[in-house]
Amino acid sequence: MAHQKTPVLALVGGFLGAGKTTLILHAAGLLRARGLRVAVITNDQDSGLVDTKLAEAREFSTREVGGGCFCCRFSDLMEAAAQLLEYQPDVIFAEPVGSCVDISATIMQPLKAYHRDAYRLAPYTVLIDPELARRVYRDEADPDVGFLFQKQIAEADMLCAAKIDRYSSLPELPMPFDFGISALTGQGVDEWLAEVLHSTRVAGARLLDVDYGRYAEAEAALGWLNLHADVELSEALSPGSLAGPVLDRLDQLLTEAGIVIAHLKIFDQAASGYIKAGICANGDEPSPDGDLTASPERRHEIVINLRAIGDPERLQRMVEETLARVNGTVTVRHVGAFRPAAPKPEHRFGTITQALD
Repeated sequence: MAHQKTPVLALVGGFLGAGKTTLILHAAGLLRARGLRVAVITNDQDSGLVDTKLAEAREFSTREVGGGCFCCRFSDLMEAAAQLLEYQPDVIFAEPVGSCVDISATIMQPLKAYHRDAYRLAPYTVLIDPELARRVYRDEADPDVGFLFQKQIAEADMLCAAKIDRYSSLPELPMPFDFGISALTGQGVDEWLAEVLHSTRVAGARLLDVDYGRYAEAEAALGWLNLHADVELSEALSPGSLAGPVLDRLDQLLTEAGIVIAHLKIFDQAASGYIKAGICANGDEPSPDGDLTASPERRHEIVINLRAIGDPERLQRMVEETLARVNGTVTVRHVGAFRPAAPKPEHRFGTITQALD
């Protein structure tokens, strides 16, 4: 049967740890409860994403674009979206890599120019963590982080403050917030979704002036570590009882070494259930997601994603040292430790592509 729908394609960007996946999956759950079909496209410089595993665990049709950001893998993004059309989704959420900028010129404009008949493009959402925003605008954040963060804000069609359940006030920014959102409590999510689905705003309305040499330098300041492994425990543990100490130990090692965490996420799945936990800074309180009451199991699948300002090989040694303390056998399926390569977009538009009347 021919596909009859023109799905909304909604990109949700923002810096590492802003809560993009949490928002997307919360919103996807709300839409599913309304009888709508939702699909998800994740993105990373490597393969083996916690976000992909989490979306699949929630039973959403999911595709992962790895090996580079959407801008450098635009054809792969379009192939992933085309594959998802098989499921006749009403909405496709796509989440760019958290260190990426220049989304409007390299993704939004090409989408409007070449794929306007296949998708109804939503305004580009940029989600920000208010605490990181405060540090950036007080010159307390790493300069490379600040560069990427400010570029992301500058090209947002909709700027949203995340995690507002944690804050009594929001920082002043060069652009006003459109929405305050808490994916934990649901505050603001319905209002944001209404704008995603029915907005009359121009999608991709802003273009950046980006020094790609500086951009490459800022991304390369981050060490990237993705690990995917099978674990056979000597004594059964629940997913939370395995993932929690691993995360705590990694946080401790990185902090003692003076390595600044941008984002650390762990996904653990066993036959009885799954758990995802993450922190966005050294010493953060982990935010668990999943089944905390899952029964103990001996066999687990674990995925670790670490983004930190440090040497990738050193990050890998710390992760491997942490896993070596697990009481059992760890069989690594995949490990990648690197600094992101300089971005080379497939397309880069210098003007705004006009929408059809």
